[in-house]
Amino acid sequence: MYRYDEFDAQFVAERTAQFRDQANRRLSGALTEDEFRPLRLMNGLYLQLHAYMLRVAIPYGTFSGKQMHQLAMIADKYDRGYGHFTTRQNIQYNWIKLEDTADILQALADVEMHAIQTSGNCIRNVTTDHWAGAAADEIADPRPVGELIRQWSSLHPEFSYLPRKFKIAITGAPTDRAAVRVHDIGLRLHKNLAGQNGWEVMVGGGQGRTPLIAVTVRDFLPENELIGYLEAIMRVYNLYGRRDNKYKARIKILVHEIGAEKFRAEVEAEYAKHPAQQTQVEEAELARIAKYFAAPDFETLPRMSNRLDMARLANPDFKRWTKNNLAAHFKDGYAIVNISLKPVGGIPGDATSEQMRVMADLAKTYSFDELRVSHAQNIVLPHVKLDDVFAVWQKLSEHDLAAANYGLAGDIIACPGLDYCSLATARAIPIAQAISRKFADVDVQENYGALKINISGCINACGHHHVGHIGILGLDKKGEEYYQITLGGSSSENASIGNILGPGFAAHEVPEAIENILSTYVKLRQGKAEDFLSAYRRLGAKPFKEALYAAA
Repeated sequence: MYRYDEFDAQFVAERTAQFRDQANRRLSGALTEDEFRPLRLMNGLYLQLHAYMLRVAIPYGTFSGKQMHQLAMIADKYDRGYGHFTTRQNIQYNWIKLEDTADILQALADVEMHAIQTSGNCIRNVTTDHWAGAAADEIADPRPVGELIRQWSSLHPEFSYLPRKFKIAITGAPTDRAAVRVHDIGLRLHKNLAGQNGWEVMVGGGQGRTPLIAVTVRDFLPENELIGYLEAIMRVYNLYGRRDNKYKARIKILVHEIGAEKFRAEVEAEYAKHPAQQTQVEEAELARIAKYFAAPDFETLPRMSNRLDMARLANPDFKRWTKNNLAAHFKDGYAIVNISLKPVGGIPGDATSEQMRVMADLAKTYSFDELRVSHAQNIVLPHVKLDDVFAVWQKLSEHDLAAANYGLAGDIIACPGLDYCSLATARAIPIAQAISRKFADVDVQENYGALKINISGCINACGHHHVGHIGILGLDKKGEEYYQITLGGSSSENASIGNILGPGFAAHEVPEAIENILSTYVKLRQGKAEDFLSAYRRLGAKPFKEALYAAA
């Protein structure tokens, strides 16, 4: 996983010392808030409704039990005893005092963590598949390339002050669990007929005010050309991206306005100008980084586990949890354990310091000291022996971490919304909690099948509502909160932007509206094998609109 080298250690130490001085100058009044703002944003510090919020980077969502323990300590000492895991595989603290921030950054540095590139107009924290290096369907682990991109993009002199923030996501599997088509740059690994690995390069995706699906600019880019090609894309964006209007400054707007073909031609022309950089990804450097991600020392185990089967037979709750929360591992005798941070009525993505310590200890004991943050605001233990799954579940059950709703209606994604965020126009957390309580019965959730419900508290779409199978957007209407519903979104390999159904609903009406939508789906689906998204794409919006608005 991500490791400090000598450069990282010195750089982070210097950055922490610089910020300590900057924070002290702000506290003394020597710096105004306007002067301080770009300095704090470079260190992941936001000023929200009630307090400062610190966003901590977890590169490609991979971290250790030791690091999770430190995050728990920070939650206790400097926040209110919990942290919030985000859709970009980071963690946020919502109740930070400015005078404590430098000490927090030092505590992070002590365990090789930081908050750099989690805000500002730079290349943000690189994200990837939360099952990377473990998934049975993976072509290759994309995290070494993610680390290469992190090193390349950190403090790149040409891209430190971009027109707007810039997000890169990568996946090494045919099934896209990294939402690559709704990022500024998305990279998807393919293997050609000669058995060589190469990247499909997609550009111009994103959500927010103008949701767009990325276009492919290269179908198959040899791996040793990746950095040179990314630099060509960034140069074109830096040259032509608008700086006069922040709402039109994203690369997706540039691609949309000049067209995919013109953008592709500009990138290829820029790439051709710098032939020396076309092999910048040297095999030796990638091999060096790949050692950080070497597979754990797996045991040779039978494919099935009698201990697991016996526990399932003896405990129906455990059987259900294994059905919904386990995923196939590439190594016989192991499983991927998905820990839902979505208990009934809970706040999506929140974990208490005690829960963090429990998950950290489980990682150390049962998962080679490795954890992941998922895009759905959950935590993953990527390498657990099948024989140990029951012991893991028992410990999770003791700490309200054994919700069996992974990938179901209760596994709701939500941003902090108006409870915390200064940009929000409506609350998101109470809506998520109300829907969670409405569908508390896992039997009901399983009847609905695979489902993604995403909620955002404003048009910036931090809850990714545009790509939810059911998306909910909170807006302000003459001082009242109301919620617009979209259907048919997806962040998978067949990505799509959801369609607005019609007029919005008052907060108290939203759970019933969602129940109405799902009841309509159950009535019209072609058997339980047809999931909600497939049914919507077959049926279109009409029957759902009629069900929602006919009475009105």
